[in-house]
Amino acid sequence: MIETELGWLTVPLAMLAGAIRVSTPFLFVSLGECLTEKSGRINLGLEGTLVFGAMTGYATSYHTGSPWLGVLAAGIAGSLFGALHGFICKLPKVNDIAIGIALMLFGTGLAFFFGKPYIQPQAPRLPSIGLGSWSDVPQIRSALDINPLFLVGIVLAIALWWAFKNTRWGLIVRMTGDSAPAARAMGYSVDLVRFLATTAGGFLAGVGGAFLSLSYPGAWTEGLSSGQGLMAVALVIFARWNPLACFGAALLFGAAGALGPALQSVGITQGYYFFNAAPYLLTLFIMIASVSPKRSLKGAPGELSITK
Repeated sequence: MIETELGWLTVPLAMLAGAIRVSTPFLFVSLGECLTEKSGRINLGLEGTLVFGAMTGYATSYHTGSPWLGVLAAGIAGSLFGALHGFICKLPKVNDIAIGIALMLFGTGLAFFFGKPYIQPQAPRLPSIGLGSWSDVPQIRSALDINPLFLVGIVLAIALWWAFKNTRWGLIVRMTGDSAPAARAMGYSVDLVRFLATTAGGFLAGVGGAFLSLSYPGAWTEGLSSGQGLMAVALVIFARWNPLACFGAALLFGAAGALGPALQSVGITQGYYFFNAAPYLLTLFIMIASVSPKRSLKGAPGELSITK
């Protein structure tokens, strides 16, 4: 008979499961922000986009009975927020950071207003792939219960990394982000490139929100995001604007977020709330380390406002 009591092995298994589940919205939002910042623009409004995408995805899944239509609707809603951010930032003397904060508040408030009827109803959730079905140990089966969006996020990270290095549009996005005068000299519209990149980034953030409401934790509530959209900005800086590194950083943030529940699963309850704060402490540490005099913003697109 296979031993199902794993003792302290429950902690790394729980952190593995948490890293996979909690990291998925981080991954999508960070990839969206990475694409946006590669074009030379910062979008701090992705927190509002994430929350509104979560509400839209949940409402669509509830009314249509299809969670995948909910994911698509969330992505479209996110792209509309991204397009709005990109359009406003084209106007003269407009600060992209200020507009991002305004849209973050607008998106969050809009989601809370339209989402009130969906707090109680149960919408169909996204299915999962059981990669641990070979094991008789419940903890292993739970740890390897993976949502398809996590796998899609991995493919997107690899695709973006490859595209930035090997495709014409990747070169155009990077050139626009590094030197707007050079892009204009080559005949490209800086505003159009940034508008499209911001719109695509918003789509990915909206999909990340759909994961929150339709998979994990799998319900619509007003406190669903817990600042993950803002933390994704720090994650992109930590990843040095590299999509593959964004995947690794998302896993790290996900594991940090799973630390508290993992310790609680083996009976450690003292300091539980402190361990739950691990992702926020990690964000604070990353921001301090990133702006310290000894560590420049290496790899940052030259047109970003934080580099000027």
